[in-house]
Amino acid sequence: MAGFLKRLLPKRFRRDGVVIPVVRLHGPIMSGGSQFRPTLNLASAAQVLEKAFSFKDAPAVAISLNSPGGSPVQSRLVFSRIRDLAREKQKKVLVFVEDVAASGGYMIALAGDEIIADPTSIVGSIGVVSGGFGFPELLKKIGVERRVYTAGENKVILDPFQPEKEKDIEYLKTLQLEIHQVFISMVRERRAGKLKNDDVVFSGLFWTGTRGLELGLIDGLGDMRQELKRRYGAKTKLELVMPARGLFGRRIPGISSANLEGAGAGLATGLVDAAEEKALWGRYGL
Repeated sequence: MAGFLKRLLPKRFRRDGVVIPVVRLHGPIMSGGSQFRPTLNLASAAQVLEKAFSFKDAPAVAISLNSPGGSPVQSRLVFSRIRDLAREKQKKVLVFVEDVAASGGYMIALAGDEIIADPTSIVGSIGVVSGGFGFPELLKKIGVERRVYTAGENKVILDPFQPEKEKDIEYLKTLQLEIHQVFISMVRERRAGKLKNDDVVFSGLFWTGTRGLELGLIDGLGDMRQELKRRYGAKTKLELVMPARGLFGRRIPGISSANLEGAGAGLATGLVDAAEEKALWGRYGL
């Protein structure tokens, strides 16, 4: 009853602190994912972002970011959604880096009006990387003949079961350079007037939060709770925005014949994805 009566009072007579919605954007950035192997992408982030920006009286949205990067496409999509909502709802975006905001993770961090990190956080890695494995001799050893028929001379470019071709590598590097230039443009635009004029910033290197502040990659050092209370008052409340839950408070994955038929292939794909995720975190010692 007391809470109901309090809501009836005009805002100027209430003594409640400011409520700041908090969104956690954690994990490698990849399309797909599941309840048991969550990843960060537009599909997984869109709902919580919409809910956070719908807090009518909140002056800002705080984003807790912890990502080693991944898909540049998904990174840009999440970045764009945050900026679109910020303009639409006229709210400030404060990004707080935890362990790492590198590569695509830093691209998402650029959506913040301000980026705050711990002195020991890892930030940067403004570059593009592609990786894979080659198995040109494997099929011969196990006595398997691979047959591929294509229309289009470049349809099997970078085939892992064929020896590398110089022209394929050059083509891949051309794509990487184009994506890198998009990334650089985003950094220059979002960090205009703050970024140190040093090309090492775009070399793919990464730094601690302390060095990132010196380079202009972030705006300050600190943690979310203390920073928000400093800005909006000691009574400021942080409210974590969670995705909607199903019956009994949990998401129940669907099971169908299609799921079962693809289980074998899914297991192999899952092992590759897990190895890729481990490699992403491992680059930064995590």
